Amino acid sequence: MAGKNPWGGSSGGSSDDGDGSDRPEGDKGAGKGGDRGNKPSGPRNPWLPQGGDRRGDGERRSASIEDIFKNRGPEGPRRRPGGGGPGGPNFRFPDRPGGKSWVPVIIAIVAIIWLAVTMTHQVGPREQGMVTWLGGKYSRTLQPGINFTAPWPIQIVDIENVSEIRQNAIGEGGENLILTGDQNLVDLSYLVRWNIKDLVQFRFALAEPEETLTEVAESAVRAAVAETELDTVLSGEGRETVETRVRQRMQTLLDAYGAGIAVQGVEIARTEAPQQVIEAFNDVLAARQDRERNLNEARRYEQQLLAQAQGSAAEFNEIYEQYRLAPEVTRRRLYYETMESVLSTTDKTIVETDSGVTPYLPLPEIRRRAQAQPAPATAPSGDNAGGSQ
Repeated sequence: MAGKNPWGGSSGGSSDDGDGSDRPEGDKGAGKGGDRGNKPSGPRNPWLPQGGDRRGDGERRSASIEDIFKNRGPEGPRRRPGGGGPGGPNFRFPDRPGGKSWVPVIIAIVAIIWLAVTMTHQVGPREQGMVTWLGGKYSRTLQPGINFTAPWPIQIVDIENVSEIRQNAIGEGGENLILTGDQNLVDLSYLVRWNIKDLVQFRFALAEPEETLTEVAESAVRAAVAETELDTVLSGEGRETVETRVRQRMQTLLDAYGAGIAVQGVEIARTEAPQQVIEAFNDVLAARQDRERNLNEARRYEQQLLAQAQGSAAEFNEIYEQYRLAPEVTRRRLYYETMESVLSTTDKTIVETDSGVTPYLPLPEIRRRAQAQPAPATAPSGDNAGGSQ
């Protein structure tokens, strides 16, 4: 064994066959015959990858640093394809204590969870659930509470809030011109409030129930406005009348279609003239406001005169009642009051003649003349007085 290379070659440069290789006796003749194509035997170099320890001519080659680290990674030497190990394709799930597999147990647990989740449905107090077979044919309606159905996808449940009040705004963001009964155009926008009355009809009767609701609302509004004059549409009382008519027309049409929708109300948000005539329209509105103001002032003056007349009539009735009780006294008192009211505006003073005074003394005239008499002139200065002398 001395001088023998453990990797298959001799260490001293001599061998039994003289070619520097360690071959069995059966291969020596082949080696001597120059047959280099035959695969030589002997142990493989452990530092070389499998099948890569020989050169193209069949002779062994030494290991290089590239061969050593060629199949190594951060985690260590890479495993050969098809190799076993915990993470390889030959990994087996651990068995139960009895030697049986855990796979049926896991499948059963997953199936139970899937059935429990897809068969139990919680429906809220304001909701309803519609059950269909495979998402197509209607089966039944689920009421609020806990309900059970066949598992998905045999039965599919669609839960909807049927009590929620929904709103559709129509005519906002642009002109929505509608012809009134007196051949005028008005720009109208309105809001429709509705909810689901029948979930089955809402889902199956119409292809697009919300679009149908919008079209029905537009038709009902145009029909109601066409029966009303412009002034009525613009006034508050007229708006309320139009809103009531629109809601009734909409509900009648939707019930005829079987839409399953209940119209809760219609509210007119904007009523304006078209943009082309907005200035003239504003002038007309200003004139109407002036007319209303003048009418209100006239009505207020009328009420004042009426109140005064009623007060005078009541006063006359009271005097008449007193006159009936004492005619002579009441007649004299009326005479004195009348003469006092008449003579209080004259410039004469009348006194009785029994006391020996002049019957007529023009005191107001004397007073008036005294007021009209000019003021006395001022005394002349000393210079003027001397010059005159």
